[in-house]
Amino acid sequence: MMEQSDSETEDIKPLLRRRDTEEFQKVPACCSSRYGLAFLSCYGFFVAYALRVNLSVAMVDMLRNSSSGNSNSSVCHPHSTPVPRHNHTARVYDWNPETQGWILGSFFYGYIITQIPGGYLARKYGAKWLLGLGILCTVIFTLLTPLAADLGSAYLIAVRVLEGIGEGVTFPAMHAMWASWAPPLERSRLLTISYTGAQLGTVVALPLSGQICFYLDWTYVFYIFGAVGLLWFFLWIGFVSSSPSTHKRITEAEKNYISSSLKNELSPSSDYIPWLAILKSMPLWAIVVAHFSYNWTFYTLLTLLPTYMKDILGFSIQQNGLLSALPYLGCWLLALMGGQLADFLRERFLIRTVIVRKVFTLVGMVGPAVFLLATGYTDCNYILAVAFLTISSSLGGISASGFNINHLDIAPSYAGILLGITNTFATIPGMVGPVIARSLTKSNTIQEWQTVFYISAAINLFGAIFFAVFGKGTVQPWAVQRIHIQ
Repeated sequence: MMEQSDSETEDIKPLLRRRDTEEFQKVPACCSSRYGLAFLSCYGFFVAYALRVNLSVAMVDMLRNSSSGNSNSSVCHPHSTPVPRHNHTARVYDWNPETQGWILGSFFYGYIITQIPGGYLARKYGAKWLLGLGILCTVIFTLLTPLAADLGSAYLIAVRVLEGIGEGVTFPAMHAMWASWAPPLERSRLLTISYTGAQLGTVVALPLSGQICFYLDWTYVFYIFGAVGLLWFFLWIGFVSSSPSTHKRITEAEKNYISSSLKNELSPSSDYIPWLAILKSMPLWAIVVAHFSYNWTFYTLLTLLPTYMKDILGFSIQQNGLLSALPYLGCWLLALMGGQLADFLRERFLIRTVIVRKVFTLVGMVGPAVFLLATGYTDCNYILAVAFLTISSSLGGISASGFNINHLDIAPSYAGILLGITNTFATIPGMVGPVIARSLTKSNTIQEWQTVFYISAAINLFGAIFFAVFGKGTVQPWAVQRIHIQ
C-alpha cells in the first residue's frame, strides 16, 4: 500500500544537495517575508472561519425555542443553574429543524461555486487581491446578517450563500500563492502555520460568540467579528505580494533562496493548463476522496456541535461556546506540531514525502473516526463526551500535513487549481451534512446522534484507506513543462 516506484524514492535528496550549494543558501525564518506571509495569512483564515462558525453559536440564541420545543430541555440534566439574562433587544425566530439545517448549510452552496474559478484566477492574475477581496466580501455580508435575519430566513440563506461565494476563493488562492512562496523543505511548516488560522478562528469565535450573545445580544457577534475582518483586509493589502518577485521588502537572499528551491518544480508558462491530465490523475482523486471524507465529519461538527452541546449534554449558551471550541483548540495545536514534525522527518531522516503524507493522513482520519464513534456511547457522561470529541478533532489536525497539502507535492504550478477541484468536492459535505444530520436528529435522542457519528466515521475511514492506496508524493510528469537551456 505504501510502495512507490524508484523515481519517487529520491524526492528529498536532490533538495538537500541543492540546499548546500551557493545558490541555495537557506535564509533564516526570523523576520523573513515568507514567514510574515504565513502569519498574516493565518490571521486571514482566522477571520474567514470566525465569520463562518459564529452563526453556529448565535443560532442557539436566535431561536425562540429549542428544536424540541422547550428552551430549557435537554436529553441530559443541565449542568448549570439558570443565570438571569440581560435585557436583549434582538429579535428571535421560530425556525424549525429543517430550516435551521438549510441556514447552517447555505454558506456552502456559494462556497462551492468559486473553488475552481478561484484557483484559475489566482494562477492567471495573482492571489493577493483575489484572496483579499474574497474575505472582504464575506466581511460585508457578515455585517448585513442581522438585517437579513429580520427580513426572513430566505434572506438570511441568500446572504450566507453570498458569503460562501466570497470565501470560496480563499484556499485555492492561498495554495496558488504558496506555490510561489514555499520552499519544498519548509512546505509543511509554512502551510500549517497559514491554514491553522482556521482552527484558531474557530477556537476564538465559538466561546467569544457565546459570551457576546449573553452579555450583549446575538447581533453583536456579526458586528464585532466583521470589524476584525476589516482590519485584516487593510493589513493584507498593505503588506502582502502574490510572489517574491513583486514583494517590496523581501531581501535578495530570501528571494534567491525561494526561487532556487522551486526552479525544478514550477511550470514556466502561466497560460497552459493540462486539464485532461489533471482530471485523469489518480493522485489527485486520492486527495479528492480524502478531502471529501475528512470534511464530512469536520463540517458536521463545525455547524452542529453547539446544538449537540445544548440539546443533548445540557450546556448553557455561555458554557456551550467554550466547550464547543475545545476540539478545535486541540486540532490547532496538533496541526502546528504536525507541520514541524513532517518537515523534520523529511529533512532530518530523509523519509519520503509520500510516506509522511500517507501516515499523517491515516492517523489524522482513522483516529478521529474511532473517538467519534466512542462519543456516541458516553450517554450523559459529559466529561467523557467532551474528552472524546476533543481527541477526535485534535487528531484530525494531523492530517493538515497529510492529504491537505499534497497538491503542492504533486503539482505545485497548478496547486490552486487542484485545491479548487478537491475543495469543490469537499464542500459537498458542508452543503448536505448539516441537513442530513438535522433530519436524522429530529427528536434529539442519543440514538439518533449515534447514527450521525457512525456515518461520519465510516466516510472518514474510507477516505483514509483510499488515499493510502493511491496517493503520491512527487511532482507528476504532466505538472512540469521542461525548458532545456543550452
